[in-house]
Amino acid sequence: MKTSFVAAAVASLLTVGLAAPSFAETPPNMLVIANRIDDIKTFDPAESFEFAGADVSRNVYEKLVNFDPLDLDAGYQPQLAESWSISEDGMTITFTMADGHVFASGNPVTAKDAEFSLRRAVTLNKTPSFILTQFGFTPENVEQTIVAPDDKTLVLTLDKPYALSFVLNCLTATIGGIVDMETAMANEVDGDMGNAWLRTNTAGSGPYKVVDWKPSESVLMDLNPNYGGDAPAMERVIVQHIQESATQRLQLERGDIDVARNLSPEDVAGLADVDGVKVIDELRGRLMYFSANQKNEMLSDPKVLEALKLATDYEGMSGSFLKGQYTVHQAFLPLTFLGALEEKPFSYDMDAAKAALAASGHPDCGPIKISVRDAQERLDIAQSLQNTWGQLGCDIELIVGTGAQTLDRYRAREHDIYLGAWGPDYPDPNTNAGTFAFNPDNSDEAGATGLLAWRNAWGIPEMSEKTLAAVVENDTATRAEMYRELQREHQQVSPFGVMFQQIEQNGMRSNVENFVAGGATTAVSYWVITK
Repeated sequence: MKTSFVAAAVASLLTVGLAAPSFAETPPNMLVIANRIDDIKTFDPAESFEFAGADVSRNVYEKLVNFDPLDLDAGYQPQLAESWSISEDGMTITFTMADGHVFASGNPVTAKDAEFSLRRAVTLNKTPSFILTQFGFTPENVEQTIVAPDDKTLVLTLDKPYALSFVLNCLTATIGGIVDMETAMANEVDGDMGNAWLRTNTAGSGPYKVVDWKPSESVLMDLNPNYGGDAPAMERVIVQHIQESATQRLQLERGDIDVARNLSPEDVAGLADVDGVKVIDELRGRLMYFSANQKNEMLSDPKVLEALKLATDYEGMSGSFLKGQYTVHQAFLPLTFLGALEEKPFSYDMDAAKAALAASGHPDCGPIKISVRDAQERLDIAQSLQNTWGQLGCDIELIVGTGAQTLDRYRAREHDIYLGAWGPDYPDPNTNAGTFAFNPDNSDEAGATGLLAWRNAWGIPEMSEKTLAAVVENDTATRAEMYRELQREHQQVSPFGVMFQQIEQNGMRSNVENFVAGGATTAVSYWVITK
């Protein structure tokens, strides 16, 4: 699709706006969203691991199991698989594929596509591959462990008996998206299984397909003409990259957009008395945290880390520029997850922070660079840290970049302090324990993984063993307590300063119904939205 197509679509909105003196209206079959999408690096579900990319993927790719956006509390539901069974030893899961699912290309979805997609994700070994490889799948064994004996049956053979719910929850992650094998392989280059092509194109069976993407500008999705479910009311979805909250608010008030997803607390408050607009609050699983690269000798000093955590003004930030949008939370499992810990051992105490720093091996608190994305709430947090850590005596510099630039630096372990957000990939406590508290190989050779402990060069063999023990515990109460104990230890010894959990406040036109951002478990769903 040519760039001019998106320009024409947006121009049509402006034309509508000129015809209505009070406020514009987007077309009734089109959803226009303002969101920060500068973190999108790829649409390939085997590689995509960013927030805005997950939003696109959820609406383009179906999975073996997935969530009903209007009943998230029900947990995973059948989607491409109509049923499944598990062997007596708990190591083999057999899926029976559902009928009626068709890719945008017109090819029917079969178990062979599921086999190809999961094998491909493991073989490509991109950032999110750990979500699958934690079950023992490797590039060397996928031909024996991920097998479709026929078009209706898919068999997964695990390396140990995990709880069935844990495995199925993982398959709801973005990496579980099933790709059209024929289309992907028709675009293969140098054995990449279509990876380069799928970075900018989509080949799914979901409600929508991407027809145009301009990085850090817009994504345009149209209906998948072969979608097997109920036809969505929104035939076209345009997501525009609008960085500033004030601009999002203005466009929402004018009716140029239907949804604004990055409003500041001040702009949310400013919409309270605006006719035709509403704000929906939704507790998300996203955490805001800072983390210290343990390759930095000063930042690997436990007393320096303690001082930084004590010199962070949690309540001050949540009560001012983050008001209504982030609640103080200091553990790696978000509220609503099994074993989530509500204890908050750190509060702003400059005297205690200075005492901790004085007791460290680096009382001068040499220069520290905070790597932060150019997004208003993150910049506000970074500036607060710069202020309070500066009062501690630290020389703080902010390194501001796009979402992609900041993530690239983080994944290469080139940061001092990284300030960012993390959201769960699937609704099981291991989704965060397995990245904040697990790092089986701390070497540089391990490569850029989705493990946050690795990104911060934090070698934790004993804690990694505790994390592995929790993931195979079948007694729910025991498992919950294992995660609580793990978080208590993590709070005290880790280079992570978990600060907040997000309450997403989405502004939208009053006629928008069924906008579900995804709760704490998944991404946004466009196909159920009506106007």
